[in-house]
Amino acid sequence: MSGKLYIVSVPIGNYGDMTMRAVETLRSVDFIACEDTRKTGILLKHFEIEGKLFSYHDHNENFKTEVLVQRLLAGENVAVVSDAGTPCISDPGYRVVRAARENGIAVEGVPGACAAVNALVVSGIPTDSFVFEGFLPHKKGRQTKLKTIAEEKRTIVLYESVHRIEKLLKELIGLMPERKMCVLREMTKIFESHICGTPAEVLKGLEASQIKGEFVIVMEGKRD
Repeated sequence: MSGKLYIVSVPIGNYGDMTMRAVETLRSVDFIACEDTRKTGILLKHFEIEGKLFSYHDHNENFKTEVLVQRLLAGENVAVVSDAGTPCISDPGYRVVRAARENGIAVEGVPGACAAVNALVVSGIPTDSFVFEGFLPHKKGRQTKLKTIAEEKRTIVLYESVHRIEKLLKELIGLMPERKMCVLREMTKIFESHICGTPAEVLKGLEASQIKGEFVIVMEGKRD
């Protein structure tokens, strides 16, 4: 009998957001597939979980998916976690979920924190219909994607790094200068901040503070 694959959400910053079910699941599985064994090791230590860690990230996902499936078929229970938040959302995971289902292996989600959803619900921007774009391409296809986003009528949720947030805002100023948006950073952490307004207003707000951390951008869709 094959084991079960668990997709386990972990906090995006504040350890208080770890669910009891997530803790119990990580304690019970045979091993935990994670992006960064050091970061996940710190999390496990905090919750006194003695887990066997297995490296599973963007650069080895194709190869390691086969290994994970074989271990699941052998009867082991496996949990997949990301460095922060919910696996498979701009993070590794969906390939092993797909492979597990193709092999008749049971898959169970253990829900919890998700940066995209948390940003969306506190942004004040319509939530009835939205599209998640994750991280934009760095170079090839970037301008095409931005032009597509400029025509999107649903609310748009993006992720961006500290290294490219200013570049993105300047691009948005050129494409959609009046579009309302909310940029959130360091969510659930001590220095969490929200800056809302037009792209130019948000850029000014960022420049007046220390730019650091990971960013989530929630932007209203194009109006008719």
